[in-house]
Amino acid sequence: MQISELRPLLPELMLASLGLLMLIVEAFVKRKEVVAVIALISAFVAFFSLILLSRAGSVFGGMFIQDGYSVFFKLIFIINLMLSILISVRYLKTENSFHGEFYCLLIFSTCGMMIMASAGNLITLYLGLELMALSTYVLAGFVRHDTKSSEAAVKYFLTGGFSTALLLYGISLIYGVTGSMDLRTITSYITAHDISANPMAALALVLTASAFAFKIAAVPFHMWAPDVYEGAPTPVTAFMSIGPKAAGFAVLVRVFFETFGHLSSEWSMIFIVLSILTMFVGNVMALVQTNIKRMLAYSSIAHAGYALIGIIAATPEGVSATMNYLFIYTFMNIGAFTVVLMLGTKEFKAVEISDYAGLGKTHPVLGGAMLIFMFSLTGIPPMAGFMGKFYVFMAAVKSGYLWLSILAVLFSVISAFFYLRIVMYMYMKDPVNVETFNEPTPLNGLSISLAISAVFVLLIGVMPERFVEFARAAAKIM
Repeated sequence: MQISELRPLLPELMLASLGLLMLIVEAFVKRKEVVAVIALISAFVAFFSLILLSRAGSVFGGMFIQDGYSVFFKLIFIINLMLSILISVRYLKTENSFHGEFYCLLIFSTCGMMIMASAGNLITLYLGLELMALSTYVLAGFVRHDTKSSEAAVKYFLTGGFSTALLLYGISLIYGVTGSMDLRTITSYITAHDISANPMAALALVLTASAFAFKIAAVPFHMWAPDVYEGAPTPVTAFMSIGPKAAGFAVLVRVFFETFGHLSSEWSMIFIVLSILTMFVGNVMALVQTNIKRMLAYSSIAHAGYALIGIIAATPEGVSATMNYLFIYTFMNIGAFTVVLMLGTKEFKAVEISDYAGLGKTHPVLGGAMLIFMFSLTGIPPMAGFMGKFYVFMAAVKSGYLWLSILAVLFSVISAFFYLRIVMYMYMKDPVNVETFNEPTPLNGLSISLAISAVFVLLIGVMPERFVEFARAAAKIM
């Protein structure tokens, strides 16, 4: 194989190489901020190589596929990486855990996600998933002197290992039925043979769907998410709430919509049940949370339920709506975590909802930004979250799932209570913790992340056409 034939793999090669270089640099530099800067440069290099230098195609006999669909998700992963680097520097300094390995792990985890999005073979999918998962396990427990962080890492590791076992069982059954692990070969086999009545195929679908449901934190495979989100370092929580979830959706669509598309009547009911349970549990449990990280964890669960509706529609429009939803979710969710990080100090973490009393009066800029993100997560126009839900629900309606869309709207109404409760605390309560809040500086990584997130939430909400068309074009190339 010639080097030029590896161009579809160029972004992953660049990112992995720079990540390995960072491991060496970290051992020799005293100022760990240098490693953070290199990590950010690495993310930009991967971004521009993905847009300008990489090309569509496949390598290693079709095991790795670079197409418009994978590029879309890789943009989400790289944006998530950039913003996570920006919001982590001050937090790690505050917690006395500023080690260069943190950024190496972020990069390797992102590499795993990118490989998952381009997987043309079940083995490639598994390798990417393990690279992502193993890196994230360590990140969850990175603040070693914090018992909650260590507990989060152990819980995440155990449940993640269980989900991986389910996936491997599912893969083995798929191989037993079709005789191949190549997704295109499996598609051809399913097209030529009727396996809908094969109990082994049905079990393979259930096990594989369960494994992916773990990764996206869909009910009833969500048990790990609230404790892990609460215990993990806040920048890691922000990173985990977006990257692994989007990667889970990327492979879920490629495996079920593209490969098992002929069996949609069999697997659609599985995802309908998952979606309803996920929306119900996520929204109802978020109502009683007093910790904002746990509330956002259940919020993340609920949003996975909304995003599943696009897949249930089983149409290219539904897939593109889910992709657009995940892109929007990236900015509104990491923006909310950025506000939490900007206010927290070593002694005062600003993670209780009651801590935000009077924020709109004492910190009007941060209060206004949090208002934007809460409105967007609720789905209130003209924020981007409204447009994300609108296109997902419309795709379901066009596919004959009007009742499911109505149910999702009702769950969105429920979500307004816990999102707008934070707004009520910020603007209708008297300040109680002004002296303990961290005073945000005019220009640092957190401020840049906050500005980028807020601008995109507003921009996509007001002018969604370009972003929607980009998602539709990417979905058509599958």
